[in-house]
Amino acid sequence: MSPWKLAEITYGQVKAGPPFQAAVLPLGATEPHNLHLPYGTDTFQVEVVAACACERAAARGARVLQLPAIPYGTETNQMEFPLAMNLNPSTLARVIGDLVASLAKHGVNKLLLLNGHGGNDLKWVLRELHGSTPVHLFLCNWFKVGADRSASIFEKQDDHAGEMETSMGLAFFPELVALDQADEGAVRPSRFEAVARGWVELTRPWHRLTTNSGSGDPRAATAAKGEAYTDLVADRIGAFLADLAASPLDDDFPFRPSSG
Repeated sequence: MSPWKLAEITYGQVKAGPPFQAAVLPLGATEPHNLHLPYGTDTFQVEVVAACACERAAARGARVLQLPAIPYGTETNQMEFPLAMNLNPSTLARVIGDLVASLAKHGVNKLLLLNGHGGNDLKWVLRELHGSTPVHLFLCNWFKVGADRSASIFEKQDDHAGEMETSMGLAFFPELVALDQADEGAVRPSRFEAVARGWVELTRPWHRLTTNSGSGDPRAATAAKGEAYTDLVADRIGAFLADLAASPLDDDFPFRPSSG
């Protein structure tokens, strides 16, 4: 039993304990991850990161709450792959909005959306809810948290089911990984230089971009790399959660008090 996981604690523990200062909502997905990783990869990973970060925050004295993960995300560009399970952005936003309203009812007025799926575009949801709820929302794409140090851990940067995600799988759910079956994760380049350079964005039709849904070569993955990256991001997110929990909800929140 982890005292920060809502799914594992009892009503008696909630009644007996002090109020929760902040909550974490992990967001995953159900989609193919090359030929060697399970459909639940994004959800499994974000749950691991959330649990490790909450554990570190609790060790700093924070009273944080890890909500059960949402195991579905936006998959409109992967629907040509069998059993990619889609929630449209507006649907996902409604689900998040209802959960935010639940937290507001229960007096938990700080929430971190911990996103584990690149297809979830959530910044607009924060803007949509801003001012309509007493809950202060923050967004973290956990896989970007250690970007400044990822080159020292992984041989290559990748996009989907490559070295990083496969290393996470080997570290935390190895029984579900079949690395010997992996596609090399090659992707087709765009015909447009502006798209290749990032000046123009589009929703990529994943079945044309990849062969078997993988984007990035997973073959250099190891469990040790997955553990190292998880430690890095969990330390950083845990420190943020501890700061968030301790911060008073005064008139200046989330900024430093003015000196004037």
